[in-house]
Amino acid sequence: MTRTFRVYRPIGLERDRPVPLVLVLHGGFGSGEQAERAYGWNATADAHDFVVCYPDGLMRAWNAGTCCGEPMRRGFDDVGFLAALIDQVQSSEAVDPGRIFVAGMSNGAMMAYRLAAELRGRLAAIGPVAGTMTVGLEPGTRPVSVCHIHGLADQHVPFGGGVGRRALGKDWRRPVETVIGEWRAAAGCGAPSVWRDGPVRIESAKSESGGVEVALVTVAGAGHQWPGSVAPAPRIQKALGLDAPSVAMDATAMLWSFFASHPAPGDRG
Repeated sequence: MTRTFRVYRPIGLERDRPVPLVLVLHGGFGSGEQAERAYGWNATADAHDFVVCYPDGLMRAWNAGTCCGEPMRRGFDDVGFLAALIDQVQSSEAVDPGRIFVAGMSNGAMMAYRLAAELRGRLAAIGPVAGTMTVGLEPGTRPVSVCHIHGLADQHVPFGGGVGRRALGKDWRRPVETVIGEWRAAAGCGAPSVWRDGPVRIESAKSESGGVEVALVTVAGAGHQWPGSVAPAPRIQKALGLDAPSVAMDATAMLWSFFASHPAPGDRG
């Protein structure tokens, strides 16, 4: 089976020092090319010196556990594919093994959670946007820093869980707060701190050592979208029932800021 992906390395980024890697997972019906065009990661990589990889899910989806589409129904080994892809890019692009991060939208966010749960010790942090976790978090899972971003008006993957009124699949989804609570418990986080900036609310908790942080960012009034992204073409937006991107924040900028300050525990300094 042939798998495809795109790699972006900023021009002039030297290869004599290890650099971070951000794996960006598109949502259902998306592609690596669409994610590269819409979310602004290349410009962020230019400004902050890291490599970005945009893999393609088979049939434009990922097997994230109980979602989504044919990859889930056929049991495609997307965990195996993405683990092998990380190995390849880490070798070819001089990637720092302590600074490997995964961001994902919707079905890609679900896949990011699955990778964090099953690729123990490989990832430093994940940034799920507009998704939830569809696999179990086994006892003893190595803590991973998480920055989850979600619109409170999302009707595809509801923040409070359940069946999305506008979701194409009618599977029940776990509440985001339940998922966040599990990751905080796994990391031994203390009580969260809360900040507000207009419609944006940030609730963050850190482990006792401070090496792991689990943050939940919600945007009041925002639907199923990547805040600050390029809006899809009107015909695609209408066909898939997509929401316009929120302008209340820039999800890519926030995720990179979070990733940059959260290398794998033990790799700080």
